[in-house]
Amino acid sequence: MGKEHDARIVKAAAAEIKSRRGRININQEELAHRAEVHRSYIARLEVGSSQPTLAVLVRIAAALETDASELVGAIVKRSKREP
Repeated sequence: MGKEHDARIVKAAAAEIKSRRGRININQEELAHRAEVHRSYIARLEVGSSQPTLAVLVRIAAALETDASELVGAIVKRSKREP
């Protein structure tokens, strides 16, 4: 593992958060409101230029109507599928 693996995880997290937000049909502003973060932070997460803390990841998962363990599992799966 290492930096390459970390980069895949960050890319997968960005894609998974954006995908799940689309599935429940909310915009970045609504996700930010639900997770109690700024909209620009959600935008940075969705392009992979920022990483959430564990506490924020738990809030984002709840805002996406799932739990953190399921979200993390989906991110790990996605990171293994995508280059």
